[in-house]
Amino acid sequence: MSKTMNLYHVPEAMTLHPSLWAGRIMSAIVVIALVADGTIQLFAPAQIASVLQETGFAMDLTRVVGPIILACAILYAIPATAVLGAILVTGFLGGAICAHVRIGELGSPPEIISLLLGAMTWGGLYARDPRIRAILPLIR
Repeated sequence: MSKTMNLYHVPEAMTLHPSLWAGRIMSAIVVIALVADGTIQLFAPAQIASVLQETGFAMDLTRVVGPIILACAILYAIPATAVLGAILVTGFLGGAICAHVRIGELGSPPEIISLLLGAMTWGGLYARDPRIRAILPLIR
């Protein structure tokens, strides 16, 4: 083999599989949505006051919930803690869905968004983390 051929040979470990990129994009969407929600809860709670009132949550909870959402987003974004982050994100989104079911808003836009974000949380993690694919071998 000549040296010029070696310049164009990329080891397989260095190539990025399309599913890895899909996982990163899905995960980025989840992180962006969570950071936006957490930031609004911390710095602009008046914008979501009507939603909080409809679901029966006190405005003071935004000071607690905002940092929790941001912590979940950070844990999910870091590869070493992504599984813990995904579990916490799923719990948070499940609580959001439950709040809307409780007030009779079955199938409401916030519920659907929470459901989609939950699916994207685990779908993104599945696509970008081989440990999750090893535990849940959906595709062989």
